[in-house]
Amino acid sequence: MNKKNLHLGVDTGGTFTDFVLFDGHTLRVHKVLSTPAAPEEAILQGVDELGGVGEGRVVHGSTVATNAVLEGKGVRTAYVTCYGLGDLLTIGRQARRALYDLQPPPVAPPVPAELCLETGGRCDPDGELVDPLPFDELERLRAELERLQPRAVAINLLFSYVEEHWERTIESMMPEGLFVSRASDILAEYGEYERGIATWLNSYVGPLVEGYLQRLEVGLAGAPLAVMQSSGGTIDAAQAGRRAVNMLLSGPAGGLMGARFVGRAAGCERLLTFDMGGTSTDVALIDGEVRLTGEGRIAGYPVAVPMVEMHTIGAGGGSLAAVDAGGLLQVGPESAGAAPGPACYGRGGERPTVTDANLVLGRLRPEAFLGGRMALDALAARAALARIAEPLGLTVEEAAEGVLRIANEHMARALRVISVERGIDPRGFTLTSFGGAGGLHVCALAEALGMARALVPVHAGVLSALGMLAAPKARRLSRSVTALLADLSAEQVRNHFDEMILQGEQEMLAEGVPFEAVTVERGADLRYHGQSFTLNLPWEGAAATAQAFHRAHEARYGHRLEAPVELVNLRIGLRGPTPGLALAPIAAAGDGRPAGEARLHGIDRSAPVFVRERLHAGQRIEGPALITEAVSTTYLAPGWCCRVDDVGNLLLSRG
Repeated sequence: MNKKNLHLGVDTGGTFTDFVLFDGHTLRVHKVLSTPAAPEEAILQGVDELGGVGEGRVVHGSTVATNAVLEGKGVRTAYVTCYGLGDLLTIGRQARRALYDLQPPPVAPPVPAELCLETGGRCDPDGELVDPLPFDELERLRAELERLQPRAVAINLLFSYVEEHWERTIESMMPEGLFVSRASDILAEYGEYERGIATWLNSYVGPLVEGYLQRLEVGLAGAPLAVMQSSGGTIDAAQAGRRAVNMLLSGPAGGLMGARFVGRAAGCERLLTFDMGGTSTDVALIDGEVRLTGEGRIAGYPVAVPMVEMHTIGAGGGSLAAVDAGGLLQVGPESAGAAPGPACYGRGGERPTVTDANLVLGRLRPEAFLGGRMALDALAARAALARIAEPLGLTVEEAAEGVLRIANEHMARALRVISVERGIDPRGFTLTSFGGAGGLHVCALAEALGMARALVPVHAGVLSALGMLAAPKARRLSRSVTALLADLSAEQVRNHFDEMILQGEQEMLAEGVPFEAVTVERGADLRYHGQSFTLNLPWEGAAATAQAFHRAHEARYGHRLEAPVELVNLRIGLRGPTPGLALAPIAAAGDGRPAGEARLHGIDRSAPVFVRERLHAGQRIEGPALITEAVSTTYLAPGWCCRVDDVGNLLLSRG
């Protein structure tokens, strides 16, 4: 095998690290337990178990940035801004998390007051300097940073998205060895608070991401390394470390790119997806393309950089079940994680989880977990569930059913948030499950939403890793240009687009993507004059885009106005060639016979157990049944049937 032709996708999750290896013809999948304290250790272990990748390309979805923000374990970061704005990140939008709570608990500011430094360099909305920045001011700022000894600095001057010269000047005077982020580079958009938070987050986790990627590159010994961005495109590791804020949804973005890729192969363009792993569940909606948003949040902070639009809840296979002080059964958001993991893993866990409940009800086969490489302990699972069954006066099986019903309702509620609550009827979509635990819950969730179609993709248990290989190299850039559409000339808009396109093309050229191979998409954020919120639309010229905005506003909010349309931001998306990933056809004939039978709680007859790798194209299976594979299990509930398509996807239908 020529290892130069190898392509490896790696997704690091809270419980497992997933691998998909493509040699140009076939795919191999693999899983190892994650090592949260040093994620690169699990990756290098998996690479070694796969036989190495030589000089082949590795694409990685990293949780390093996300975990650092969620756990508050970023680096010591100074925030440099204009005079009078040092407390901007602390004040924020003055929005209460609980509107009627008159005594909210104090929340620590993102940056301590002593690390918020004020200086000159303030511009007006036209980019004209109104507060000078003399050399002695720069010297004072430099001396203050040397005294404070931060590891990183975030620079955010007022209206720097119009004139970036003064931020660049401050950057040039920084002490050696500091990780520096400029707002005019990270997020060149209006919104002082959101721009400041994005710039601070980039510096807060940037040194950690940069160091982690460097260690991983050393461990890979020469294999080119790329990283998945939150917007669904990849970027080389050499550039990714400087853009850490763009990696906060790295793994979930890979899952959506994988779902889009496999969905198209199955003839399904409209997908309602849920990615259920060991720790959490991510839900999203794909209507032909993966949706992006600039209004994402993480750990309560707004993250205004482009990222896939999704909703995340703390419900996964490792979610812990407990009886609260009021005698009610609760599931999640606390998770057993990778260590000790669910009780049935036999690694010291004693508290019951969703995985333990599935095992007790017969929906997981103890001997088939991870392709037989990891036997599950059914007795330990029963003992764990007995801890909640006894105080509730239930049998172990009844307690397990309760755990699953609550976990399913949490996930169904999340799916309604991104569909029904936005005026979208989920019945027109195909429910698509992936992640290691997704197939066990897909039928129940479809029924809860009134959906009659579902898809369990081939390699569903490692779909995020597969999506890493399906994603092209990409960039997304934006710029605030606030003006009434009627007051802007076509030349003005074209010049703004051309400048952003040139910057993006040069970055992609550094990754080996020539200008002629780059596809460019132009977009704009629009609103009625006087509004606060915007809608994003493809740019088709001022007149056509304004008409499209009127229609989109009416579809979204039920009305249109006679007010003039205002441009807020211009956006571009640059995408390289689609990677040559292909799913190999499976045999049209094979034995396809059950490998055994299982007793499922609540079902009065034995259910057949199929091995997914032995199914043949066109095969139909009636529920109840279990379909096992190396990295996940699908539970086909009574009243459901599935058809195996040409590449091995399971197309589920009800009735």
